[in-house]
Amino acid sequence: MTPKELESMKATQPKSKEEIAKEIARSRYLYPKHVEVIRDFEPFVEETTEKMLLETGENAWQPQDYLPDMTREDWVEQLKDFRGQAECVQDDTLVVLIGDMVTEEALPTYQTLLNTFEGCDDPTGDTQNAWAKWSRGWTSEENRHGDLLNKYLYLGGRCDMRKVEETIQHLITSGFNPGAEQDPYRGFVYTSFQERATKISHGNVAKLAKQNGDANLAKICAMIAGDEGRHEKAYQSFCDKVIERDPDGFIDVFADMMKGQIVMPAELMTDGVDDKLYDNFATVAQKLGVYTAIDYAEILEFLLQRWDLEHMTGLSAESDEKRDFLCRLPERYKKLATRSMNKAEKEGYKSAPFSWINGRVA
Repeated sequence: MTPKELESMKATQPKSKEEIAKEIARSRYLYPKHVEVIRDFEPFVEETTEKMLLETGENAWQPQDYLPDMTREDWVEQLKDFRGQAECVQDDTLVVLIGDMVTEEALPTYQTLLNTFEGCDDPTGDTQNAWAKWSRGWTSEENRHGDLLNKYLYLGGRCDMRKVEETIQHLITSGFNPGAEQDPYRGFVYTSFQERATKISHGNVAKLAKQNGDANLAKICAMIAGDEGRHEKAYQSFCDKVIERDPDGFIDVFADMMKGQIVMPAELMTDGVDDKLYDNFATVAQKLGVYTAIDYAEILEFLLQRWDLEHMTGLSAESDEKRDFLCRLPERYKKLATRSMNKAEKEGYKSAPFSWINGRVA
């Protein structure tokens, strides 16, 4: 066995609680207790990585599976059919699709974010612990989403790809701050919420695509939504393990995060011209019912039920109050969302031109 193989074998072996505690004591973590907790369930993360993430290579779906095969003799006919279906997609659906694609293409930002969560980082780039393997595996699966949607839009010929590409570059350059503050607990709450939101958005675009008459796009978005659904379950299961070990700590973080809003990853989106591009994109998504304020409230409600906060026992008095605060939020958000959406529908959603679709209004 080579030294590298020996080191790799040692790295994959679960550490004892004493070893974890000593390692944390030697470090300067901002959240030492949180790190100790997540290190304690690394074997579960290893198991989740094997169960939740698909195999790579031939056993995993790839973007090319859903696109015309340009190596085939009938590639012209395939492309004509592909573009013919893409022509059926309405401009407002196209705008939401592009916004979702731009969000997916900012993947480098999201992997960078994962590596800021204390105890979940990948310090060498090929670290063999469970958290590093999860981070890289998750990234490799997510990478397919932007690739596939980008190629769909290019082959469809319906949009200004240069303006789309400029938007992607701007978004990656701008980055985003979800308020995780390097805390793994915060990170898992955020990803539990955001993966579900992304699943909902892609799933609803799939339905619109089918209604518009583009079976290819419907299949593409449904496949991506399926990935997001698996990733959502994984992050929520990580929170399960945190709750088992530190319910007070989890409630404290969750309540603090929900005092504000869960930040959407593309909120700094711009094409270099429209400084309200994200707001305009979000308005179209709301108008079409792709992702709405009601969805936001229902995601929070789902997470509260998923983690069974209402029946959580053994909490401190302070945590009990914070739990009650969280359990009241969904109903409050639903009322605010309903009022806001009713007002928007009564006054009419404001349309805006989008450079992505050559200045057409959506």
